Amino acid sequence: MTATTEVFDLTIDGSAAGTPRAPQRTKSLDTRLSVVATERRHSPKPSGKPDPAGHLSAEEIEALGLELDALRQEVLDSRGASDAAYIRKVLKWQRGLELGSRAVLLFSLFPPAWFVGTAGLSVAKILENMELGHNIMHGQWDWMRDPRIHSQEWEWDNASPSEFWKHSHNQLHHTFTNVIGRDNDLGYGIMRVDEDQKWVPSYLGQPLYNFLNAVFFEYGIAAYDLELGAYLKGRGKSKEEFRRDASKVLRKIGRQARKDYLLHPLLSGPSFFHTLGANFVANTVRNLWTNSVIMCGHFPEGVETFAKTSIEGETRGEWYLRQMLGSANISGSKAMHLMTGNLSHQIEHHLFPDLPSNRYGEIAPRIQEICQRYGLTYTTGPLPKQVASAWKQVVVLSLPNPQPGRTRVGIAAEAVGKRVRRKLRRGAPRTA
Repeated sequence: MTATTEVFDLTIDGSAAGTPRAPQRTKSLDTRLSVVATERRHSPKPSGKPDPAGHLSAEEIEALGLELDALRQEVLDSRGASDAAYIRKVLKWQRGLELGSRAVLLFSLFPPAWFVGTAGLSVAKILENMELGHNIMHGQWDWMRDPRIHSQEWEWDNASPSEFWKHSHNQLHHTFTNVIGRDNDLGYGIMRVDEDQKWVPSYLGQPLYNFLNAVFFEYGIAAYDLELGAYLKGRGKSKEEFRRDASKVLRKIGRQARKDYLLHPLLSGPSFFHTLGANFVANTVRNLWTNSVIMCGHFPEGVETFAKTSIEGETRGEWYLRQMLGSANISGSKAMHLMTGNLSHQIEHHLFPDLPSNRYGEIAPRIQEICQRYGLTYTTGPLPKQVASAWKQVVVLSLPNPQPGRTRVGIAAEAVGKRVRRKLRRGAPRTA
């Protein structure tokens, strides 16, 4: 195996998980590659920002990788009855909350029933999406051999089919975390996410793009998992393959729509339109919450992005390093961690995506201590702060980079003006 081989660990205790495993460096690795990797790590970015890991030697990074390997194995070896009891309890309570909320919505013609049912259904959908769906499809619970929570059996309450999500998220996002041009979760292909990316006037609309994506997040993810953007640009799937996959996505969207906007409202009888509205609100709340949590995990200030060339010859230790620097946590209560699917421990999740989610809080202090010992930033903060920071990045990066003596807004206005004038010239009639 060469240093650049991408490996996906498809078995955890014999079960398919689809969890990315970091590249492995063999003892016979060409010395020249090692030199190139060292130079790459210590070279400054085009923006001039310093390398946050530039102070670490190759030996120190290797030691970091071995230490994290040992921590992961320690948790894997200690999985047992308490972990199984945790996820079964969450499943039981989520199912009960959803069923109870839908029962209350049968009487949603009455305002108190509407508010109680809508609130309960919103929480149930968030739990199903975050703590259950996301983590189950990572294969975190496959070791239990329980078909109700197995990654190969789970189909979630979402517009995107699980098979497509597992490919784009587990295999691509978690392998190429925050690598511009390889990790499409970074900005979802519609936003500028780093100062080193070329600015064009269309980026001025990215605060609006991001807001609309947040409101209709499940459909944005479905289009993203389908690789719609790449297909429209003439890249990626063939026409036949795209049509086949698109039909699967449309069938899944149809099933979801019939369930939320036809079947359950019909069961409510005279409360039909009230229940339909409650389902729409619950889905929107789930979309906004999910988008906010994901934005906080990879987009606040202090989180690093990486160029494609930075992962050439990447070792296991360097892969771990990228996960730590390319992720951010959210501090808060146990209830908040549960509602985020423990993605409030995004750093720990990206280091070990196949570990049971309830263990991330347990190992978080140890990861923070490791970061401190190696002189690495451990980015974390309360939810309001992280959301505000992420949105600040969205707005700031929608504008061109500052230049001496000129404002971002002024540069943007000048660029838009030039584009408008070019279009007018192209559309003007020619004179003799």
